[in-house]
Amino acid sequence: MSTPAPAAPPPLLDGIRVLDLTNVLAGPFAGYQLALHGADVLKVELPGAGDLARQLGADRRLSEELLGASFLAQNAGKRSLTLNLKEEKGREALLRAVRESDVLLENFRPGVMDRLGVGREVLMRENPRLVYCAVSGFGQTGPLRARPAYDQIVQGLSGMMSVTGTPEVSPLRAGFPVADTLGGMAAAFAVAAALVRRERTGSGAYLDVSMLEAALTAMGWVTSNYLITGRPPRPMGNENFTAAPSGTFRTADGCLNIAANRQQQFATLCRLIGRAELLVDERFAHPADRKAHREELRAEIEKGLVERTAGEWEEILADAGVPAARVLSVPDALGLEQLAERDFVRTLPFPDGRERELRVLGSPFRVDGEPVAATAPPPLLGQHTEQVLAELGYRPEEIDAMKERGAI
Repeated sequence: MSTPAPAAPPPLLDGIRVLDLTNVLAGPFAGYQLALHGADVLKVELPGAGDLARQLGADRRLSEELLGASFLAQNAGKRSLTLNLKEEKGREALLRAVRESDVLLENFRPGVMDRLGVGREVLMRENPRLVYCAVSGFGQTGPLRARPAYDQIVQGLSGMMSVTGTPEVSPLRAGFPVADTLGGMAAAFAVAAALVRRERTGSGAYLDVSMLEAALTAMGWVTSNYLITGRPPRPMGNENFTAAPSGTFRTADGCLNIAANRQQQFATLCRLIGRAELLVDERFAHPADRKAHREELRAEIEKGLVERTAGEWEEILADAGVPAARVLSVPDALGLEQLAERDFVRTLPFPDGRERELRVLGSPFRVDGEPVAATAPPPLLGQHTEQVLAELGYRPEEIDAMKERGAI
């Protein structure tokens, strides 16, 4: 008689309930990361309008239907509960939900939750084990705390734009909302860490996440080199200021990124492109010399690279231990066999059941060797309101009365 296979372990955040009061990107991104790993994320939205991201995205018709692409990308697996927090019954429902929840995420401007009567002290009095995470542009304290902040504002204020692009075109915004995403990832990490502490101590936590500080943290050597050496960074285009040759190079048919940062990698590169003489050129003999003459070195390397395509060089160099890869478009990147093999892009049914597929990204890390992805589509606005209220103990007649008052 065969032994049955052991049951799969539960998701990392199985049994954790999250109240997601966030809008647009940084907060919803954090909630999505938690939902991917099994948390029951209740998206608390304003009746009739919902998350502003429902109206954002490249497809105008979807945005008009409150199913904007920006919303669909970050809210799969969540349940939508509409509450009007300006109404007493709406606030009461939130407090009841807080008593049954583990985490609350919000990204209002500092002070808004207090003005609504459901600030930190009120919520943590209702549930001392609550992990309350506030995501904002600049943090809950300091002279900038009350300023409005969007991704572009933070990209500029953090110095990120000042080091992006070339000296001719800088400052330049990154081509995606990197500050929002970093803020959301920082929030998800903070929540997970706070839940670990709560498991040991039984105490909740108040987490104050700053998008500005998350952006500066992620800039790594750009900030640390200045803090430690006093040397201000400058825009260098596609070059890596720590080494050469390390940047983007032209080939016979397109661009190739090469990072030959070590001496052995540089030697292998020169040999494979048929330019072994560069190894004895005094301009390129030492790593510091190569950085000082990086433009001349680029020109010499490209003389060899033009003999083959970017795809051919990627295979030749990477197989020989020289980090190299093509510069792809987003569609080409999402079509990589590597991502398909790891089941990173998932297909879900469309929220309203229409004959259309919805493709979304999964988690950037696997658990016990298995991919992690959403198992349910993003919710329609208010789709789960009655279900969640019933779970919280509301009777049908109470729910009807809340509808009449505009509380849900």
